[in-house]
Amino acid sequence: MTISRSESPRKRHCAVLAFPFGGHARPLLGLVCRLARASTMLDARFSFFSTARSNRLIFSQAENGLPDNITAYDVDDGVPSSRALTGNPHEPANLFLEAAPENIRKAMGLAVAETGVGISCLISDAFLSFSGELAEELHVPWILLWISMPYPLYVYTNIRLIQQVCSNSCAAIPDVDDERACNVIPDVPEVLVEDLPEGVLTPSDLESDLVGILGNLGALLPRASAIIMNFYHELDPTALTNNLRNTLPNLLYLGFLTLLLPPPPKPPSPPSDANISNHCISWLDRQEPRSVAYIGFGTLAILPENELHALAEALEESNVPYIWSLRDNLKEKLPSGFLQRIGARGVVVSWAPQIEVLAHSSTGVFITHCGSNSVYESVANGVPMICRPFFGDHRMNGRIVEEVWGTGVRVEGGAITKNGVLKSLQLILADRAGKVMREKVRALKELVQVAAGPDGRAAEDFRTLLKIVS
Repeated sequence: MTISRSESPRKRHCAVLAFPFGGHARPLLGLVCRLARASTMLDARFSFFSTARSNRLIFSQAENGLPDNITAYDVDDGVPSSRALTGNPHEPANLFLEAAPENIRKAMGLAVAETGVGISCLISDAFLSFSGELAEELHVPWILLWISMPYPLYVYTNIRLIQQVCSNSCAAIPDVDDERACNVIPDVPEVLVEDLPEGVLTPSDLESDLVGILGNLGALLPRASAIIMNFYHELDPTALTNNLRNTLPNLLYLGFLTLLLPPPPKPPSPPSDANISNHCISWLDRQEPRSVAYIGFGTLAILPENELHALAEALEESNVPYIWSLRDNLKEKLPSGFLQRIGARGVVVSWAPQIEVLAHSSTGVFITHCGSNSVYESVANGVPMICRPFFGDHRMNGRIVEEVWGTGVRVEGGAITKNGVLKSLQLILADRAGKVMREKVRALKELVQVAAGPDGRAAEDFRTLLKIVS
């Protein structure tokens, strides 16, 4: 099937291309929901393209229902039927990216045939770089979504400069007089060299797969009609904001896209998740205020077995009540008898309604992998964090949480230990330092609430985006 451009001045058909891994698809769907609700006066359709697994997950868990002008289309995941995956978390993403241009074209052709309307706009995750060529081919606006914090975006748009500086000695950096200064990223002292994502400092890796795509963002992004930031302008340090805007004047800050602020009344949970959701919330209702530890490491990060045991042992000894979102296949690796010994003091579920849990008054700390969406949801609900970064932007996010915002701590040595978790839980839930953290995260929450209001930058930038789309 062929893809055509819409020729109707009134009918709009936006193709939305998701990167179906980690936390990428959820904020993209959040953005599309906002656009779809705001486009009701136009004859606007939004076709959402992702893998069947990703679509099934995010559409079933979508908050507050979905506008009826959004349709999901499944895209093949690119994994050959004869291929056995090795367990490398990056392998499925690389296979998807390799096959995505052809597979997404086929799915878009089907959407055009079914709706009878050609494509008028293309909205894509920034990881799908081929979408730029597709938008140029169709002569339609090309809108990219960057889901992470601004710091990684700065790194990838200045990757050659960072490689050059880091390859030189400290003497090559002006006014350097201490070890930390030797390790800072140019113009962004909040981030150290050790925080950089994998592949940034190894040029040979830039020729392959996802790391290669990200390494070329500096040349790619200026071609976009708009770059959507999953972040609030008001949270950005001025120097970083100015640097990004000088490089990318088409930046639009739309806020935390997995959240609606202020939150609307919650409808009934989807049938598949209703029992789990109701169980978690009813259990939280019986706990003391700010007493519960919520534990969730996203969809890709997996704790090594020794850290899984250390965390379980710390929870058992601490007597802290907790909700732990843990895949069923990992429950078998918990210490023998752990679940029986804990009893009703802890809840272990294969999936938790994270936003609801973090919004509950009983939740006092979030033990997290520091994925961007998780950090945003914790900040928006005023919950301090214990950070165990894994890969990608996690280390940068963890440093911002601990050293810039002061709203949490990173685990000592980068790995979970029993004593480290006990120390962190005591610090946040009981000590004076934890009270200070709660005050800081509460102040950030209030800042976000103002930024999300009608006078915030997000409202202005959304109006700009709506003009581009419609």
